[in-house]
Amino acid sequence: MTGNGNPSDSIDVAFVGRANIDLTIRVPHRSRPGRTAVGSSLSSSAGGKSLNQAIAAARRGGRAALIANVGVDAWGQQIAAALIGAGVDTRHVRAIPGTTTGAAIIEVTPDGESYITLALSPATELTANDIHQATTGLATRAVVAQLDLPPEPVAALLGQRRAPVVIGNLIPHPDLDPAVLRHLDVLVVNQHEAAAILHTSIDSPLDAATALQRLGPRTVVVTAGPHGAAYTHPHGSGTVPAPAVQVIDTTGAGDAFLGSLALGLARHTPLPDAITAAVHAGSDTVQHAGAVLT
Repeated sequence: MTGNGNPSDSIDVAFVGRANIDLTIRVPHRSRPGRTAVGSSLSSSAGGKSLNQAIAAARRGGRAALIANVGVDAWGQQIAAALIGAGVDTRHVRAIPGTTTGAAIIEVTPDGESYITLALSPATELTANDIHQATTGLATRAVVAQLDLPPEPVAALLGQRRAPVVIGNLIPHPDLDPAVLRHLDVLVVNQHEAAAILHTSIDSPLDAATALQRLGPRTVVVTAGPHGAAYTHPHGSGTVPAPAVQVIDTTGAGDAFLGSLALGLARHTPLPDAITAAVHAGSDTVQHAGAVLT
């Protein structure tokens, strides 16, 4: 897929993961066994955590690139148009013939909470070869890896150290060697993901960050929704509160947070300041419908 970007241009952040179509319906409540919930009309939009994060970074003035695969279909075309429209570098978004683009089915309840089911397209999953091809010669200040990808591309990405700042996100794939977490400069997860990784629930986001740091990452950030975020790194730890806002849709809050945080770190913003800006980016996003601000 051709698109934005000159091969000689440097990138602030390269986001490595998935791009899919979000199929969203607003419902009065989630359906119960044997019953039907009637919701709004179905809307479709470009989505996927890496795509959302790349667009969030680009919307904040960053030079963002996406490394992902899509199918050669109408959804793949819709994704390409959204990325190009947002100014994201699409040189490494590969369209694979003969396959369909993945989708996420999203239910949004009146309190703004989102319930997401991902319909993977196995043929569009990144491979280690995709990573080698995309990152060879790529000049980027930071890279964000979705750790729930198959272990081979994640290991290929983290093992070659193509960027000064390497950020990991999401629960690692169950087959991923835990030792690769030592290659991360920053691990960013929400409280639910932290509990899944630690196999126990910790009430304090700061305590969860401290426990996760023992697994190897130099810095850990744990987001806590309306309660902001907590962090720990070699030079200290702390918490950042979130402003009180009206919540419309939480779907893209974490992605807006990470897109902003990655851009801040790529531009050498001190960690507490980068997290503060990221918390406000997430808070801005939940006040609007959809995964990204338009």
